[in-house]
Amino acid sequence: MRSDKSRAGGGEDAGPAERARCGPDGHRCCGCPFPLLIALLQLLLGVAVATVAFLMAAISPSLLARETPHWAGILLCVVSILGFVLYGITYLPDESTTMQFIVKVLYFLLCSVGLIVSILVIAFQGHHYSLTIGFTCRETSQDCVCTLEPEDPVGRTFTYAGVTDCTDVTSTLMFFYLLQMVLNLVQALVCLLGAFLMWKHRYQVFFAGLQMGSPSTQHWQKV
Repeated sequence: MRSDKSRAGGGEDAGPAERARCGPDGHRCCGCPFPLLIALLQLLLGVAVATVAFLMAAISPSLLARETPHWAGILLCVVSILGFVLYGITYLPDESTTMQFIVKVLYFLLCSVGLIVSILVIAFQGHHYSLTIGFTCRETSQDCVCTLEPEDPVGRTFTYAGVTDCTDVTSTLMFFYLLQMVLNLVQALVCLLGAFLMWKHRYQVFFAGLQMGSPSTQHWQKV
């Protein structure tokens, strides 16, 4: 009788073992329960972006904050920690707790902010990369002075304090600019994916509570 009922109710929810394999709510991404995979990627990318930014800042103290976007990496690390917290609390028996709702909303909002910040970083790094391509640099004592138009006496000049070898600017720094653009592009895509999955699995589908059939089967109509 039990097996017949199982075959007849093929549309019912899977058993506890199946739910355990599929994660707390059945949502998986590349075999890992959501948002574990997204949080892991965000943590790795955040650490990578922050590390490259601190390496850039070590070249010269004259670099501006928008040229060394460690803040973007730190933000993504915070988002990833929130993702780990969200993955942990989804195992609570009651999925409608206030804590869960707050963490879900915060995770969605921070993923959206991370997407915007990553796009800004790509724009800043691309701008500085295009400027550095046209640099003509010369070494003066302990500094490296670069100009965009050497023949123009009033042309724009960039001074990198503490740089004794101008190849650190024209070669190493340019490579870091390019690397930051690539990392933040991937970071933006991951944040977009996280926000999309959170919206799709948590907020896009609602159940109105209109019961179809007997109370034992509990089939509900999506609206």
